[in-house]
Amino acid sequence: MPDVAQVAELLCAKAAGAARYMVAIAGAPASGKSTLAENLRDRLIEAGETAIVVPMDGFHFDDAILNARGQRPRKGAPFTFDAAGFAVLLRRIREGEKDIAIPVFDRSMELARAAADIVDGKAKFILVEGNYLLLKQPPWDALRPLFDFTIYLKVPVEELERRLIKRWLDHGFDMAYATNWIASNDILNIRHVVDNSAAADFTLENYG
Repeated sequence: MPDVAQVAELLCAKAAGAARYMVAIAGAPASGKSTLAENLRDRLIEAGETAIVVPMDGFHFDDAILNARGQRPRKGAPFTFDAAGFAVLLRRIREGEKDIAIPVFDRSMELARAAADIVDGKAKFILVEGNYLLLKQPPWDALRPLFDFTIYLKVPVEELERRLIKRWLDHGFDMAYATNWIASNDILNIRHVVDNSAAADFTLENYG
């Protein structure tokens, strides 16, 4: 299996001569997207490149909206994100607009913090990570043309469930909550990603 250094080398080769290079890092919940994005960013910077991570999770609808819509029990599903707003952000980034403020999801507070990071206009590699970047269904399918290269993280469902249990326990929830949330929500989102994502340019198996 290729390591992070090899993936970074591949991206550098693909992006040779480009001023900006948009990379999608997609996969099911707990597949290692944010970890890979952060490790790739660090490796690219070590190689003398400029790179920043742009997380899809910053576009979660707030719990107040989800509660009003009766969708709180499905938080994290495709319809609980502002996909249209996310697409607008990616177009702005792709066009090279300078110093774009982006929202970042704070898991400790379970909400997105507005303008929590900045995409420098000079950044070359934009590492976009999220569950639904390769969905073949609208409105998510509008994202695919915005990427120069796509990566999909393929992890067995059993391993994803194990990682999710650990995640919820690490966040302070008990086993009963973790197993119920996974069965009623996370597993549905996992299956949706697995069954409805378009083929990526590069697939990385069992990362994380």
